[in-house]
Amino acid sequence: MLSPCLRHRPCNIDLVRLLVTRLASQLSIYLGRQFLAALGGVLAVFLGLILLFDTIELLRRTTRAGGADLITLFGLAMLKAPYTIQNTLPFAVMIAVMFALFRLARNHELVVMRSVGVSVWQALAPCVALAAFIGVFVLTVFNPLAAGFLSTYERKADTLAGSGSATLDIGETGFWLREVKDGQASIVHANGVRQQDTGLALSGITILITNSKNELQRRVEAEHGELRGGVFTLEKTWELEPGRPSVRHDTFTQATAITLAQIQDSFADPETLSVWDLPEFIAVSQAAGFSALPHRMYLQSLLAKPMMLCAMVLLAASFFLTSETRMAGWTLRGAAGVGAGFLLYFFNQFTYQLGANTTLPIGLAAWAPAAIAMLLSLAFLFYREDG
Repeated sequence: MLSPCLRHRPCNIDLVRLLVTRLASQLSIYLGRQFLAALGGVLAVFLGLILLFDTIELLRRTTRAGGADLITLFGLAMLKAPYTIQNTLPFAVMIAVMFALFRLARNHELVVMRSVGVSVWQALAPCVALAAFIGVFVLTVFNPLAAGFLSTYERKADTLAGSGSATLDIGETGFWLREVKDGQASIVHANGVRQQDTGLALSGITILITNSKNELQRRVEAEHGELRGGVFTLEKTWELEPGRPSVRHDTFTQATAITLAQIQDSFADPETLSVWDLPEFIAVSQAAGFSALPHRMYLQSLLAKPMMLCAMVLLAASFFLTSETRMAGWTLRGAAGVGAGFLLYFFNQFTYQLGANTTLPIGLAAWAPAAIAMLLSLAFLFYREDG
């Protein structure tokens, strides 16, 4: 017959397991709250600095065009802030993890956690999970908002600065090009477009020419044509003007200041397109004969963002996951951690440019910095924890 102690042992084990599970969940929530609080504070500081410097830059840009009131410039800076926050988020995550671990160590909470058997991985799991969630949220929800605001910002900033430019759009409705010169606007539309050597072959062409009051002055239609050497050359054209009979031309030419290189540079900036719009834009551009290399590279860098945030958590933990309480030691660790963060940033920019120049495969250039930072941080933490 079993003794009372042995008979009740399974119940005691279940109770211990329940308590351990509950304590682990409470600890994860506590560590996650510490990380989120630190991240909120860091982002607030970053936002203040971003708005300050962007407002000063806008003030400088608009001075020559007559300037604008400070409220308008501040509103424009607010439009650009989400995009800048998206770019600085990896640094914000790294600094937030450092600050959270510093507070835990200064309050001797890390010592208590380690003394009761909490491993490095249990302490970092909430931060890594939250960083991954934030990365996915930024990629799927925040990025479309930031891209839309940035597009509005660039359009309004160019208007305030008084800079006229040629704009290009390639979509399901065909090829659209708008050029403004001396108050006169030329709008070119083509149903089809293909890049041929140093020029563009166009089909189903319509050219609308308007005056400074946006009134239509002329309309030119052609079946085929090309843009080469700064000249639109159209074949079998009809020229129509209000109040006059239409005129047919076998060949029609119109000079333009736009070159093929300028057209390629005039594509919608990758940053102004959301992660949901980039795949379609890339597909349409490639079908039109353009490589859309900057857009492909930018899309891959966005997809690598969650992994980069997780790598930043592990990188910060490599320097700050310690029970040291001396201020001098923390200062040295902080300097080393920030230095490692900047080194990773420059390495990321270096590989990005290599990918944009086709020196490296796009996938490798976009994902390598995050993967290398994560693997090195994991190796160091494994060595310190289990070595």
